[in-house]
Amino acid sequence: MALRASTVESRFEALHPSGLTALVGRGEETELLLRRWSRAKGGEGQVVLISGEAGIGKSRLTATVLESLAREPHTRLRYFCSPQHTDSAFYPIIGQMERAAGLLHDDTPQQKLDKLDALLAQTSTSIQDATLIAEMLSLQNDGRYPTLELTPQQRRQKTLEALTTQIEILSRQNPVLMIFEDAHWADPTSFEAFGRLADRIRTHRVLLLVTFRPEFDAPWVGLPYVTALTINRLAEHEVGGMIDRIVGNRPLSASLRQDIVERTDGIPLFVEEMTKAVLEAGSETAAQRAIAAVPSPALAVPASLHASLMARLDRLGGPAKELAQIAAAIGREFPHALLASVARQPEAELRSALDRLIAAGLLFQRGVPPHATYLFKHALVQDAAYGTLLREPRRTLHVRIAETIESEFAESAESRPELLARHWTEAGQVEKATALWGKAGLRSAQRSALVEATEQLRRALDLLATLPGTPARRREEIKLQVALITPFLHVRGYAAPETRAAVERARLLIEQAEALGEPPEDPLLLFSVLYGMWVANLVAFNGDVMRELAVQFLALAEKQSATGPLMLGHRLMGLSLLHTGNIADGRAHLDRAFTLYDYAEHRPLATRFGQDIGAATLCWRSLAFWLLGYLEAALADTEHALAVAREIGHSATLMYVLNFSAWTHIHCGNYAAATAMIDEFSALKDQTGSLFWAAWGMMQRGCVLALTDKVSDAVQTITSGVTAMRSTGTTMWMPLWLSYLARANAEIGQFDAATRYIGETMTAVDDSGGSG
Repeated sequence: MALRASTVESRFEALHPSGLTALVGRGEETELLLRRWSRAKGGEGQVVLISGEAGIGKSRLTATVLESLAREPHTRLRYFCSPQHTDSAFYPIIGQMERAAGLLHDDTPQQKLDKLDALLAQTSTSIQDATLIAEMLSLQNDGRYPTLELTPQQRRQKTLEALTTQIEILSRQNPVLMIFEDAHWADPTSFEAFGRLADRIRTHRVLLLVTFRPEFDAPWVGLPYVTALTINRLAEHEVGGMIDRIVGNRPLSASLRQDIVERTDGIPLFVEEMTKAVLEAGSETAAQRAIAAVPSPALAVPASLHASLMARLDRLGGPAKELAQIAAAIGREFPHALLASVARQPEAELRSALDRLIAAGLLFQRGVPPHATYLFKHALVQDAAYGTLLREPRRTLHVRIAETIESEFAESAESRPELLARHWTEAGQVEKATALWGKAGLRSAQRSALVEATEQLRRALDLLATLPGTPARRREEIKLQVALITPFLHVRGYAAPETRAAVERARLLIEQAEALGEPPEDPLLLFSVLYGMWVANLVAFNGDVMRELAVQFLALAEKQSATGPLMLGHRLMGLSLLHTGNIADGRAHLDRAFTLYDYAEHRPLATRFGQDIGAATLCWRSLAFWLLGYLEAALADTEHALAVAREIGHSATLMYVLNFSAWTHIHCGNYAAATAMIDEFSALKDQTGSLFWAAWGMMQRGCVLALTDKVSDAVQTITSGVTAMRSTGTTMWMPLWLSYLARANAEIGQFDAATRYIGETMTAVDDSGGSG
């Protein structure tokens, strides 16, 4: 995932001051983690999932492990997710790598590349992987790296593979301790990267600790090398012990102690903060007032912390409180240079205020100013400081932050437009925020960060809807709404309600614009909408509507000079005829589509329409050949389609081709070949998180099981697949799957169930108009 700066410890020093981790007695949990570390050192890679509510001490537990291993040779890597960056691809990984390489804001582009090269040299990284990592970090290539001709999806997949390779190499040099903090805030791409690593960790000297809140649905549970650990609230005697360790020799009355115990409700962070607030009050009366201001535990627990922190910030004085507010608006982690530029204070005053916040334990510092970086002790501390800002001062502050980033951190503004978009959004500057969210969404889509793209594009569209209706706004809305369709196709599924709604909205916007005499300048926008409508009706199997949309698409394409739309139009027409029983004419259109196909010219269409058109056309022509009785031609087309998909390296295309080629092999009785394709398909579809593709995988495997005398497993697998597929709104091929399910039930003697499924099959055939 990233590299270390030295063998024993990374440049990211332990964030907790010496001795602080001893405040909470988590001896049993610490011992468990150290036992897992011993296994990992021996070559049995381990994953520990650490769950607990906010403030319970998850990060403190990991810091205790870091302290325990401080004298032991190993590589440590820490990744911090952020609630402000849940849709910023690779955010925690980029942060870790920038720290490990020691990249500084005022480094020249060449210096940054030199530092990255020095870091990557530790693992003898290939020049291709170095190129991908430099691109991930948005570093300017000065010619030292080759230009990689890759599709966005291929670039994304190869980057994920390069990051996993780095960890594997590091683990051969020294045992690796990885800490992935606050996974509930992870961006989808980073989460996929850690998912890949967790799947391959078992044979490497790696211990991966993943912390998250209880509402997060953690994967990997149940695997033999994965341990789930839940951190519970402290018992009353444990809270008392923690208070004693904080108070030391200073006096604290029994009544104050009991108030702290009752109001902190066993949450270690709250115990610590309220005890410090009482100690800082200066007198028994002031301490009682501080405690009285804290809500009872019957209310939301963060309110208790908020009140306590408010009192502590007020006592620290105006400059420190103001600086905490500025820092909280920037984010949980922030560089000294950005803070100084936004704060606009003399350096001596700035450092004095920072020292007070650090001494109070509210901030942690890494490095030395002006190259230092700071981190709020806990996200709840940042929230409390941010919550002290009134609406207008908050907006003004976000304007200053955004303007500073644009003027003094232009490289970050360009490489991560979503970071700047957040500040303009909070500043209430809708037009600027909209443009940046749109830019971020299109950029994410181009890089195949599809989940992030959907969120960013939706934010842009939501903001855009609040602006006055002008021709420019309507053009931008159409562009962004159409851009939203392709990520939804992959992430939600072709017939999912969200996908259909996105398509219908785009169609409506185009019709409204045309009525106003403002047709889209890009003709492919309309083709994208028609394609989205067509494919939704294909998988939901509305045969008449599907054919009519294909006719419209082809008629419109014939009026264009470009061959791309015409090729796609013949493909749509071919599939529509094939699925409604006109197989020979359908094959003729597929022949025409493939004749028009030119890889170099049409490769970019894969990003807009989901798959490479040529490879997808071959898949369906192979099915047409099989239906017409030409088995050798059918199998030849599947091999050709796979060769094209592998050559272009577009994982969405390869997944699509494997899926539909497997069906041809199933129909031809080549069950071993089909199983190999299903296995490869399953590895790819797991990376998408798409229930649509997961359902296809279950169907494929279930049908092979039914045909190879593993009928009990077939019944369970196909039943799960039918349920999953129906949940996505897909009825395409449902009669086929139900017939396999009926057959499997009959073979195990479940004749009532078999009869029921035969009835469902006939109903599905009638509903589909006799085909599908």
